[in-house]
Amino acid sequence: MKKTIFLIPLLLCVELNAQILTLNDCINKALTTHPDIKKSLLQIEHSKQGVEIAKADYRPQLSLSTEYNPKTTYVLPTNGAFNTIEGKGWQMGVTVQKRIWDFSKTSSNIEAQKLQEQISNLSFHDVQALLAYKVKLQYELIWVQQEAIEVRKKDLESKEELYKQAQALRKQGLKTKADEMRFLSSLYLTKDNLALSNANFDKAQMLLSLYINEPIASDVQLEDSISQSSWQGKDIEHILANSPTLHALRTDIDKKEFNYKSAKASHYGSIDALASYSRQDSLNEYDSTVVGITFNIPIYSGGKTTALEEQAYLNKQSANLEYNSKVLAIKEEFQNLLIDLRHYEVSIGSKTVQLQANEATKEVVEARYKEGLSTYIELLDAIGMTQESELGILETKYQKSSAIHRLEYLEGKTDENY
Repeated sequence: MKKTIFLIPLLLCVELNAQILTLNDCINKALTTHPDIKKSLLQIEHSKQGVEIAKADYRPQLSLSTEYNPKTTYVLPTNGAFNTIEGKGWQMGVTVQKRIWDFSKTSSNIEAQKLQEQISNLSFHDVQALLAYKVKLQYELIWVQQEAIEVRKKDLESKEELYKQAQALRKQGLKTKADEMRFLSSLYLTKDNLALSNANFDKAQMLLSLYINEPIASDVQLEDSISQSSWQGKDIEHILANSPTLHALRTDIDKKEFNYKSAKASHYGSIDALASYSRQDSLNEYDSTVVGITFNIPIYSGGKTTALEEQAYLNKQSANLEYNSKVLAIKEEFQNLLIDLRHYEVSIGSKTVQLQANEATKEVVEARYKEGLSTYIELLDAIGMTQESELGILETKYQKSSAIHRLEYLEGKTDENY
């Protein structure tokens, strides 16, 4: 009794010392520290500056100019003849220019850049959803590998016990050398499979550690999020309406339309208000003031303006086709995932029944083997089928959960509480 009382706090202490890591913790850490997130945030800031650059064309442009010539030749007409004189001169002036009208070229550019900012925000949302999807896969893969390791360990213990039994029975003359060596071979195969499961666990753990940017303890405790994951039966229209990727592509179509309008407006030039003041000292010192309106019309640009307009039109058409293509791709993936989910549901049910039958068969064969009524081949087959059923259920549950998480990504879901 005293030993039992002593062991209880010890076990509680071990339990508390083990690292408990939830799926939401991993997602939040990845969404905070991953380089892809930081890169997307920089792209948002970059697009905001693009809006300011576009707006600048409507704001007054102020420039200061100075010029100093230590040696200048001046030409002076005198009595019908021209005389020259050497001298120095300087000039300083300030110019203010304000765009009045450019046939909506600048306003179209501003709207296009505002839409680009929206696209950057939608892309950021998509990066978040994609990263959350990847974290979910690795987190649950670690959990599956932990469970697989436990299955392999139990199998290893069973094979070790059978090998010892075969050795003892051979010494008693009840079993042959073939029985003993076959169990030994199976024992080493199980050790190899256990090593493989451990390696897969280490790989998944390493990748998740990179996603969340912190080390993960080898004795980490994970929650069974696979059993908790479920699909709410949302239809394709819901997916299409909530997909951040499609939102971004729809916004890109509008952006390309404004780019096209801006390119068309380039043909018509602009009307600008102009004011300047300068002070000049050459042979004479004087002030110069200009206030007026200028109208600039591009006559010929070597075909550049026309080519830019055609390019903008093609970009607009391409954006429409890209959107339609993405819609088809999402619809195809959505239907395939739903078909897979139905298959996984049936498969899990079938493999669960198979596991129950295989466990019952294994018990019977083990008892018959001890009585000499079954061969070691029959016993190993029964053990193998039981283990295969256990691992098969784990694998199918993981595939089902992965399909659900992919559907969640398509609708832009980033965490379990979305």
